[in-house]
Amino acid sequence: MDREKRLEILQEIDIYPVTCEELSEGRDNIRVLEDVLAGGAKIVQLREKNWSKKQLYQVALEFKKRTQGCGALLMINDHVDVALAAGADGVHLGRSDLPLPAARSIAPELILGASSHSLEQALEAEQAGADYVNIGPVFSTQTKENNAPLGEEAIKSIAPELDIPFTVMGGINTENISRVLEAGARRIAMVSGITRAPDMEKRVRELREKILEYRQQA
Repeated sequence: MDREKRLEILQEIDIYPVTCEELSEGRDNIRVLEDVLAGGAKIVQLREKNWSKKQLYQVALEFKKRTQGCGALLMINDHVDVALAAGADGVHLGRSDLPLPAARSIAPELILGASSHSLEQALEAEQAGADYVNIGPVFSTQTKENNAPLGEEAIKSIAPELDIPFTVMGGINTENISRVLEAGARRIAMVSGITRAPDMEKRVRELREKILEYRQQA
């Protein structure tokens, strides 16, 4: 898949599942991947903060086979080298990861996403060449314990200033997703709201339907 096609799919994504085996009720990441793809997700991020690069790479190879087979994007969290080696479609960079210009210099065809916790950081990432930014954490979450929740009001203040797509993440679930959708979000990244669901495929379908409702109102 070339960069143009990757960016085309990025524009259309709705739910953005992110892995975390510790929060998957005993199910491994391959099972999570199978279910979210069956639910219609068009992007998935392999994110395991405590894994070695070798382990990430080995799982990423299997992820790539399956995402490629259904036209979905595979994003790797943090590691540009793992993304390139596994043939992934992109990498999501945190604030302490390789700077965006450096990542772009070695991975010109990949989608580059960037974490942001404020308007200043979001604009900085956009200017540095990010293809999308993530705004978060919106609510309190186990996966972003070091960052204070921004609240859905941050979406209203940050989103209008951006010229690139944005995702939102952090503590979003079936009970509060309407709040972020009402604030203007249309691409929702989620870990435990999906991985802890008894039926992950059904959960992804339900979330996608909810997002579509708001997209159709625009």
